[in-house]
Amino acid sequence: MPTDAGSETVSRQIAAPPERVWSLVTDLPRMGEWSPENTGGTWVRGATGPAVGARFKGTNENGKKRWSTEVKVVAFDAPRSFEFDVTAAGFRVARWSYAIEATSGGCQVTETWTDQRGWLARTLGGTVSGVGDRGSHNRAGMERTLDGLATTAES
Repeated sequence: MPTDAGSETVSRQIAAPPERVWSLVTDLPRMGEWSPENTGGTWVRGATGPAVGARFKGTNENGKKRWSTEVKVVAFDAPRSFEFDVTAAGFRVARWSYAIEATSGGCQVTETWTDQRGWLARTLGGTVSGVGDRGSHNRAGMERTLDGLATTAES
């Protein structure tokens, strides 16, 4: 039975300017290049890119399981912070946030996932996604995402 995972946070130093990393993190259609679960998606409802209130339809997969999500950008402070809320089938799912802090060698990127699911969404989510322990699963995925993001930003 799924448990309330709370939140997970992963940070990584990236040897690239904050503006370069920012442009990648906020390009949600490209997120599938780095994420092991998200496969990208499209801006919807007239949105053409990230801005507070912009909407996005995300696509995800885990093995043979596939599902889509609705995303709404809730914070956008270039090139420092970016946050969006995720829902699926009308259920609150999570808030994802990225904080980017300039360092002497580039920047530190911190990705945070905050579980916003109620009991029903947690229970159904495991069946839909094939993931029983969402917190551990997301932490591992976040590490892979930031590693991939770093590889692209540093190249």
